[in-house]
Amino acid sequence: MKMRKPLLGRMKQLSASSLLALCVGTGLALAPLALQAQNFQSTQRQALDSVVAVVNDDVIMRSELDDRMLQIEQQAQAQGGNLPPRSQLERQVLERMVVEEIQLQMAEDANLSIDDTELNGQVRSIAESNGMTLDEFADAVEAEGTTLASVREDVRREMLMRQVQQRQISNRVTVSDRDVERFLNQQSGQSGDQNFIEEIRARHVLIELTPTRDENQARALAEEVRERLSQGEDFASVAREVSDDSGSALNGGELGWVRPGQTVPAFEEAMRELSINQVSQPVRSQFGYHIIEVQERRRQNVTQESQREQVRQAIFQRRANEELETWQQEIRSQAFVDIRL
Repeated sequence: MKMRKPLLGRMKQLSASSLLALCVGTGLALAPLALQAQNFQSTQRQALDSVVAVVNDDVIMRSELDDRMLQIEQQAQAQGGNLPPRSQLERQVLERMVVEEIQLQMAEDANLSIDDTELNGQVRSIAESNGMTLDEFADAVEAEGTTLASVREDVRREMLMRQVQQRQISNRVTVSDRDVERFLNQQSGQSGDQNFIEEIRARHVLIELTPTRDENQARALAEEVRERLSQGEDFASVAREVSDDSGSALNGGELGWVRPGQTVPAFEEAMRELSINQVSQPVRSQFGYHIIEVQERRRQNVTQESQREQVRQAIFQRRANEELETWQQEIRSQAFVDIRL
């Protein structure tokens, strides 16, 4: 089974030890030459490597940035997409790596960890979302020049960052009884039956505005994403490749069942107007541009007590999403960052 390049977004290349193992497998006579070549390449790479960013007490190396750039360029080439000039793209990618590094440092400081059971479950979920067993997924990953172990490390990092985000944001968001009452009163004006709520199962691709991606560029990229989807490309694959929502991108943009009030108003309004399997035009919110697809709708019968709790959770989630971007800007400004591009 051939796997598309953008499956996980950040695929690692074959390590030097893996390349050596392949050379040894072809015959013992080649091993000394392979070892000499490997040592030369390793020494050459170390000599050429340099620090591109200092983030508090850690660094991001040129080799790490080059690896990420290579992956993005390969994905764009495979999909026929256009990229900004390399210098501009480098700064954009490095900025994302800086914010990731800050969050991972926060996870380490808080002694957060991901146990193997939880990690295995997430990797299995990713495999299943691609219609594969775990063994088939491992084979597909290796066919693309990486290993399941490196994929697991990528997933572990994403899960750690999500833990940090949840801990930090939960302390900054509150929902009062009055907030819940106000929302219920608004809903009762729209529907005569308060015991039923409509849930929508949806997925999306988010294109953020960044210091190196202005309003026009973000919208153009969102329109390009929608055009690719209209031509039959797989939504999940495109989401994994380009979506800036790290929380849903690994799962193909899946948001699960969404209830009224759980998303920001612009997103909810657009989602409510879509038919099943319809893909939206680019939708602007404070997070950037969204391409939304509605997969299913259902009505849920809820008791008054459970409805209040569900509304409380929905309002909390919406406010947490709004707060996340502000928090990331804050931790970036508070960290010591020295960009050396």
